[in-house]
Amino acid sequence: MLPSVITQFTPWASLIGGVMIGLSALLVYYLFGRVAGISGITTGGLLAPASDWLWRVAFILGLVCAPVLMQVLNNDWPGVNTLAESSVSNNYVGMALAGLAVGFGTVLGSGCTSGHGVCGLGRKSARSLIAVFTFMLTAGLTVAVLRHVI
Repeated sequence: MLPSVITQFTPWASLIGGVMIGLSALLVYYLFGRVAGISGITTGGLLAPASDWLWRVAFILGLVCAPVLMQVLNNDWPGVNTLAESSVSNNYVGMALAGLAVGFGTVLGSGCTSGHGVCGLGRKSARSLIAVFTFMLTAGLTVAVLRHVI
């Protein structure tokens, strides 16, 4: 069965976005000697000395402010089409537990998808290759169970 809403293919926007993510990862690596993994940037920011804190806050603010800027410029949220009326749950307890599970997973996996997928694979890290394979396998199994079993 085909989904009722099909996401529009945007090759140029996707290419530009991918290049911008890659450039930001390179800039963080060359300017600060750090991997641009979000979990490392945020958790490291909690305990970082003042000299290492400012760039972390600027990076996180950029992640938060970019969608808001897109909304202001386009008078609409960036193009994400979902199959449901709302893609955000109103189950706050469930969302909090899911967030804690993700946080635990990033500690257990020594990094998040951005750190392993963008930066780790770019550095040819075998550990990151295994982590990304595990992320993708788990995501595929989750979708299969949610779509076809539950």
